[in-house]
Amino acid sequence: MSVQERKQRERAERERLIVATARELAEQQGWDAVTTRRLAERIEYSQPVLYSHFRGKREIIGAVALQGAAELATAVRAATSAADGPRARAAALARAYLDFAARNPAVYDALFQLDGGLAYAQEDTPEPLKDAFAALLETLAEVAGDGVHPGLFTETFWAALHGLATLTRAGRLLPEDAEPRVELLVDRLAMV
Repeated sequence: MSVQERKQRERAERERLIVATARELAEQQGWDAVTTRRLAERIEYSQPVLYSHFRGKREIIGAVALQGAAELATAVRAATSAADGPRARAAALARAYLDFAARNPAVYDALFQLDGGLAYAQEDTPEPLKDAFAALLETLAEVAGDGVHPGLFTETFWAALHGLATLTRAGRLLPEDAEPRVELLVDRLAMV
């Protein structure tokens, strides 16, 4: 291995460590606790080293969001691939999405609540974000209904899921009613 390859590998490993530590700190204490000073202390590198990887917290949030998007896509695809039929796949998608949001609140915030400097629904949208949407579209396109644009239907279904996730987390909806909400959403919105 050349010196250059070793340096690139070490740089990539430091970047993974920064993102993993930021994510862990955010999940434990919230995003307000994630500062470059605290990250530098936790990973035992100086703040200038952090700034050589990320210009600041915003870019770190963006990196966590991209990682989370990939994980969300994987979770949705795993759940829907195990379901039989369009209705079951739509319900599995909804459950996987809501479960992901509940299990990963800081990552969910990085994806959909905080400014990570990422472009959404644009030509320059990063691939992990496009793939997460594609994971939803793959299942929801088959239940959109005749004459309904699959992308618009997916956005609407996603918006409903996002509302359920954020309202439940904020204590505005009872968590024990999660399953009836999923059934209602699938039955009425997807109409399958």
